[in-house]
Amino acid sequence: MRLLVWLMLKLGRRVARILLYPICAYFVLFSSRTRRASAGYLQRALGRRARLRDVFGHYHAFASTIQDRVYLVAGKYRDFDVAIHDPAETRARLRRGRGCILLGSHLGSFEVLRARGIADGLPVNLLMYVDNSEKIDGVLRPLSPGIESRIIPLGGPDSLLRVHECLARGEVVGMLGDRAFRNERTCRCDFLGAPASFPLGPLLLAGLLQAPVVLVFGLYLGGGRYEIRLEPFADAIALDPREREASVRPWVERYARRLEHHCRVAPYNWFNFYDYWA
Repeated sequence: MRLLVWLMLKLGRRVARILLYPICAYFVLFSSRTRRASAGYLQRALGRRARLRDVFGHYHAFASTIQDRVYLVAGKYRDFDVAIHDPAETRARLRRGRGCILLGSHLGSFEVLRARGIADGLPVNLLMYVDNSEKIDGVLRPLSPGIESRIIPLGGPDSLLRVHECLARGEVVGMLGDRAFRNERTCRCDFLGAPASFPLGPLLLAGLLQAPVVLVFGLYLGGGRYEIRLEPFADAIALDPREREASVRPWVERYARRLEHHCRVAPYNWFNFYDYWA
């Protein structure tokens, strides 16, 4: 990874893009389990049988966003054309000073939102499981030494307190809502034609902190083009103290419907390479 990062920064983004074709071809040929998972998902999202070129396009979109992350972390924003699509009240809510939760997914790139937020002067913190990306984060950290201060490890003893402090300062806290980890509580929601498990934790956290929630989708459009789509989701999530999980379930189902919509709009952007419905 360090060698690839060094080559990408030396060669430049356009030349480094060529490296992705043999890399993606290798993984399409030899990663049978993820290839089957990709084809199964694409069949649902495309509404037809997924061909090998569809799977390659899925891998290539994923590799492209990972490669672009290097340039975004390094502050090379001029290489990208990023459009923001949002209702006027959504951006006003982000800048109101109250703080809010940006709920994303493994659809497209969250890094482009973080980079755009920094470029626009709006601090974006990320609540995440750091163990799952320890290797790549270790490679990228030297490119932007201050990035670690904006990452809140999920499951830490002070995680909830740090999120609360960020919201109190009027900052944005981003998290992903489409993948459950460890023993996290889930609920089954209809997603692309069959039930799938979605974590309750992100929206339970929003309810506990009484924080407004905005959905975000950073769609990769090819080349250096991205589109950030922001959608108002909830001013506050009311929780019944006796039935918290039941209270939050309708919100999780609503989130699953919005994710399904964007998966159909940009099917090659969803990067959960395992049998999501198992």
